[in-house]
Amino acid sequence: MLAAWPAIEAGVQTHPSLDPALNVPGSYVSGMYNPAVFGQLAWDLGYGWGFSYLLGAYFDYHSPVAWSDTSLNQRFALSYTANDWALTANVIWGIHTESVTDRPQLSPCPASVSVVSPTGLGCNPNFINIDLTAGRSFGKWQVAWVGFGSWDLNEPILGYQKQSQFATGGLLGYDFGPVILQGYITADVYEKNYGGRDVRGWARIILPLNVAGAPFGPSPPPATMVRGSR
Repeated sequence: MLAAWPAIEAGVQTHPSLDPALNVPGSYVSGMYNPAVFGQLAWDLGYGWGFSYLLGAYFDYHSPVAWSDTSLNQRFALSYTANDWALTANVIWGIHTESVTDRPQLSPCPASVSVVSPTGLGCNPNFINIDLTAGRSFGKWQVAWVGFGSWDLNEPILGYQKQSQFATGGLLGYDFGPVILQGYITADVYEKNYGGRDVRGWARIILPLNVAGAPFGPSPPPATMVRGSR
């Protein structure tokens, strides 16, 4: 069983040519994201292979950085974690209970690219996200290729432009014993209807509970919540 209630803050630089109505150089929002509850089953398939299935939901919450509905979330993961290798493919399938809501949110319906849609409607497309990791340990060092992608699956209203992207990059980590420190960076190699390509960086500290387990952990976070990712 897993539960989470993330806190989020985001600053966005807005170019006047993209949104003439927004007469400020950028915007900043923060707040609590949708609270989530999940249940997960995992199977040891043998020979270093494993599979897991997660089912849960992100619940409706009123916040500038939250989605204005409840959504079902399913995750399917296949991993190989033996012989110093860590290979993982994780697929996230999100289904919104309301494709259009009457509360403004960070995913507005068409009419503006502003943070809050002047129509007062929020669009909630269903989505697929994937996270990928292919890495190997060399003594205390860890090196990996990482990637993630996100795709809208439907058009909540006529005129909605479905978004999609794929990013790839590298991971470098070191096992200090009590903790594992990892850093990784990715860049978009494909994007559609996001208004530009991203370069993203993360740092992660891992406190291992099982010293014999694979230290890589999951792939990088998928896309931002604006992309439909949970």
